Amino acid sequence: MVCHGKVTSQDVADNVALENLGYQPELQRSFGLIGMIGFSFSIVTCWSALGGVLVTGVNAGGPPVMIWGWIGISSVSLCVAYSMAELCSEYPVAGGQYSWVYILAPASIRRQLSYLTGWFMIIGILAMGATNSFIGANFILGQANLVNPAYEIQRWHTVLVAYAITLFAAMINIWGRKLLNGISQGALIFNIVSFIITIVVILATNPNKQSASFVFQDFQNFTGFGPAMAGVIGILQPAFGMCCYDAPAHMTEEIKDASKQAPRAIVLSVWIGAFTGFVFLVAVCFCIGDINTVADSPTGVPLIQIYFDSTNNKAASCVLASLIVIIDFGCANALLAEGSRSLFAFARDRGLPLSHVVSKVDTRLQVPVVAILVGAVVQMAFNSIYFGTVTGFDTVIAIATEGFYLSYAMPLLVRLIAYFGNSHRQLSGPWALSPIVSVAVNAIGLLYLTFASITFNFPSVYPVNSQNMNYTSAAVGVIMFLAAVTWFTTARKRFTGPEVEGVVTIVHGRDAEENGGEIQPMNPEKEQGI
Repeated sequence: MVCHGKVTSQDVADNVALENLGYQPELQRSFGLIGMIGFSFSIVTCWSALGGVLVTGVNAGGPPVMIWGWIGISSVSLCVAYSMAELCSEYPVAGGQYSWVYILAPASIRRQLSYLTGWFMIIGILAMGATNSFIGANFILGQANLVNPAYEIQRWHTVLVAYAITLFAAMINIWGRKLLNGISQGALIFNIVSFIITIVVILATNPNKQSASFVFQDFQNFTGFGPAMAGVIGILQPAFGMCCYDAPAHMTEEIKDASKQAPRAIVLSVWIGAFTGFVFLVAVCFCIGDINTVADSPTGVPLIQIYFDSTNNKAASCVLASLIVIIDFGCANALLAEGSRSLFAFARDRGLPLSHVVSKVDTRLQVPVVAILVGAVVQMAFNSIYFGTVTGFDTVIAIATEGFYLSYAMPLLVRLIAYFGNSHRQLSGPWALSPIVSVAVNAIGLLYLTFASITFNFPSVYPVNSQNMNYTSAAVGVIMFLAAVTWFTTARKRFTGPEVEGVVTIVHGRDAEENGGEIQPMNPEKEQGI
């Protein structure tokens, strides 16, 4: 398909690089750097995400574990971000993690590892989209309860509002492609302004602030486990808050100068998220009141209770909560865009049933409409679990985080294998690190992701029963079973990946460009199978 609109020399270079990986450019490059940073940060949004899991952290170690744990989590997440930025710079393709795994893994297992990574990646993104819609619904209905205490929130109310948020995101993604860059730029500004307003208001109005020792020193444990285990569980709260920063990698086919700007957006979103998350945690921990009152708030949202305890004003509390709702709508839009592009890329490589349908790009709208609709339906299916059980949806939240972290770990693992196997010792993209730094950040990031992926399976309270059991491991097993079924029924004979031979051409072309030469496309016509 021929992309419409103004085409620059940089767009041509980006499209040639994509062709060298075996793909025809089908999406228009409309994102700039600021828009992509806003797009990524609207998904990461660490400070508001942390508010959604605040009580878990307070119960498992308390504010000291949350705050110092956040500093540690942010540091190792930067290692992961720089590792992913290096790979994204070298291979700017919408498949992201699974494409990098395909390129770097040993030839004998590259298809299997890439396919599994793709499943974890897509399920993680779509489950996180469902989680975001659920959180937005909670904030909307929580305000209704705050204003009218006689109103009792029902689970089906929450599900229907979550559906509405997802459908709104689907409409923007289908008919508002030209608005995405502007929306993302506006979301970045709104997010930061909302953050500043929230911090200033709760600190200025709260008359009963906690002591510095409560915030930075006093260890609390209401989990039933010993202190060490409680500390490990408490660290999972900041781990949940620092997630989803791979988003620019899946939008590389829609961003100008992708090999430079997409990696920059990945790294900057983590830096911004680390700072805003730290300030938010410190402020909220000073303003948090009685833990039990906050945890058992009839609004269903502990952060709304903290807002009300601080301001003692329902209108002010609703204004602050509404800021989160607006941010949530922006996040819903970005998560569905990320998820649909991931589905599109995976289907383009024939990794899904009916791939020839899911991978189609609408010639008029210039977006993968079917992939957007599939993503929205899957998100709503995840939300529907809440009709039956609260615990079931908690598992969806865990699936989202686990899926992301496992999909992050796989490319870091194969990057180390490729380095020590002498197949890809030195990358050459604009964000390439020196070999020793690359190995170090990949190793640190992989250790952290492995640790987090294991501990996400731990129960959060003791004694453990059927009501509070963590079913993440079972859910991951179901995902792997589905991946195995689709592999043996459809994908084993059809699933492909980037043209590995084209990687050499990209590197040579980059060298030629630096020397004033021209880049020649390789394999511009990749056969599309069903």
